[in-house]
Amino acid sequence: MEIISTLIIRIITIFCLAPALLFGQAPSNYYQGIQDLEGEALKEALHNIIKDHIVFPYTSSNIDLWDILKETDKDTINPQNIILFYTGWSVDAEQEYNSGNGWTREHVWAKSHGSYGNDLGAGTDAHNIRPCDGSVNSARSNLDFDNGGEIYIDSDGITENRKDSDSWEPRDEVKGDVARILFYMAVRYEGYNDDPDLELVDGVETFYLNEPNKGFHGNLSALLKWHLEDPVDDYEKNRNEVIFEFQGNRNPFIDHTDFAIRIWESNLSSYIQTQGEKFNIYPNPSSNYIQLSINQLSHIDIYTLSGELVKRIHSKNTTIDISDLSIGSYILLVQNKDYIHTSIFVKN
Repeated sequence: MEIISTLIIRIITIFCLAPALLFGQAPSNYYQGIQDLEGEALKEALHNIIKDHIVFPYTSSNIDLWDILKETDKDTINPQNIILFYTGWSVDAEQEYNSGNGWTREHVWAKSHGSYGNDLGAGTDAHNIRPCDGSVNSARSNLDFDNGGEIYIDSDGITENRKDSDSWEPRDEVKGDVARILFYMAVRYEGYNDDPDLELVDGVETFYLNEPNKGFHGNLSALLKWHLEDPVDDYEKNRNEVIFEFQGNRNPFIDHTDFAIRIWESNLSSYIQTQGEKFNIYPNPSSNYIQLSINQLSHIDIYTLSGELVKRIHSKNTTIDISDLSIGSYILLVQNKDYIHTSIFVKN
């Protein structure tokens, strides 16, 4: 029973004990017609919604990225300052670069993972660019995101970020922000109209996977975990609104946290603790029944992504009625004398 309790606690921890913020302030018809889509179909539909945004220059005497970031990342306590993304430090917004003594602009999806530089579009997309300390920006460089490494100590002080030879782990307060930014980039940039084609993958050192006009970033499994453990907060929601006012497009993964699971659900499974042989669920997604490839008496529990138990069955029957469940993603926990296993299914 101790093993079972530990597993259930881990499931609830991974899938956000805090309430999920599923909806932002998007116009009522912004995501119209995609309620039942999953996987690549949902990814393509979201791309078509957000692909034609208004572009601003990286640096200009008119409104440019410096100006936009002063609004999107404003310090709510001291509005003359901005908050630096990886460190949380508050600095004078008007300093900008200031010969290296001010702040810089960090491309969270690294520019070299797609070779788009500071070009209009991907290179100046405010959803992807955050204010950053200059030396911290250099330390992160173009590393993939993943767990691990030693605490990074900057010349300006100790940070809560970790770094090793192939990855950067941001502070806990922005891990979900990082994930949702990269999800956005992978959906917004699909090679449309001379844009780069950007893809998320499991693993690190993805820079070496680059192809002409195509870039990769990782680690997708870690990003999905961060997305669930660090839910959307008011600061991130407000940032999405401000960018919408400038660019005319939104980050869908801030408005609907379930979109990421519906697109990349299979990449999340490696972060769910399992013991014993894996079983299959089919069909998945399903609207009425799911079949399980088990052949013995089992305890079967179904949880929401927020950890609420919604169904408990003690049966050898491999057909489970899910017609009474609401549309969404669920965690399935199967326990019997041979193994304990969790998996995810989608009710559509």
